[in-house]
Amino acid sequence: MNASIGGSRRPSAPRTTRLTVRLAVLASTVALGAVGLAVAATPSSAATCNGYVGLTFDDGPTSSTSALLSVLRANGVRATMFNVGQNVQGNPSAARAQVDAGMWVGNHSWNHAHMTSMSQSQMQSDLSQTNSAIQSATGVRPQLFRPPYGETNSTLQSVASSLGLRQVIWDVDSQDWNGASVSQIVSNASRLQAGQVILMHDGIQNTRDAIPQIMANLSSRNLCPGMISPSTGRAVAPDGTPPPTTPPPTGTPTTPPPTGGCTATATTPNVWGDRYNTSVTVAGASNWTVVVAVTAPQRISTTWNGSPSWDSTGYVMTMRSNGSGNTFGFTTMMNGNSSARAQIRSCTTG
Repeated sequence: MNASIGGSRRPSAPRTTRLTVRLAVLASTVALGAVGLAVAATPSSAATCNGYVGLTFDDGPTSSTSALLSVLRANGVRATMFNVGQNVQGNPSAARAQVDAGMWVGNHSWNHAHMTSMSQSQMQSDLSQTNSAIQSATGVRPQLFRPPYGETNSTLQSVASSLGLRQVIWDVDSQDWNGASVSQIVSNASRLQAGQVILMHDGIQNTRDAIPQIMANLSSRNLCPGMISPSTGRAVAPDGTPPPTTPPPTGTPTTPPPTGGCTATATTPNVWGDRYNTSVTVAGASNWTVVVAVTAPQRISTTWNGSPSWDSTGYVMTMRSNGSGNTFGFTTMMNGNSSARAQIRSCTTG
């Protein structure tokens, strides 16, 4: 028996409409440069927030994800992106860009099938495969799951829970998937109350155009975009300090060894409530080895442009050049320690 949680359940779109949307999603193979999306969203002032709402976007990443992220950042929005696994696999840079822009990512199944018709083992495989694709692309393991079409049952909920996923439906349906106009989307969003979640979609122009008006309405009611709690499934204040728009660089250059060698300089271009990115630039050598340490209980979750290895503690990383240039980076999960930043221990040639 199918169940609907938290109010209205999104009906299945007409077959032709769903097919058109699905083909558009599957065709989205344009690589989105994460560097261009690295500026984090500027959250609304905490002093004006009398409550939080969850703005969610399903079915990404798409060829329009870059445009969506630009609009969200311009309007100070951090939102939850419920991603389809095969779309993430086909466009991992777009999924990465979502996280780099300060968004949260959730599981929206592998290929948007009607999951209540699956066996338990099929459900398990579908959600596990999607989790793996998202974590591989973003370095973040999803904690939230939105079943396609809002269709769920006790078996699906149990499988999701076993994988550490909290099921999230919605309280308000924007109807953007059903051809709603900008004004209709704005009107639907105006029904949001503190703690509630709205359904919207990646890849729809009217939805992007509605975001400034949605934010104006929320601000007039002292409501702010928040995260969705993995414990309750309700919208709450973002964890930790919201990401600054222009975080100051941190870290100090290493001193080259007396015999000559290299210098590694670390900066933190992005800081969020639960993690931060570190960018390291090496000068003086094209074949280098840099040792970096983080402070417990922080952990490095993902790296790029280098070949990493760790010591037995897991807190000291050795990064070696791999032909990708002289700048590498990594994401560190704060795990409750929001003040410490990664430190360069040494830079040597070879």
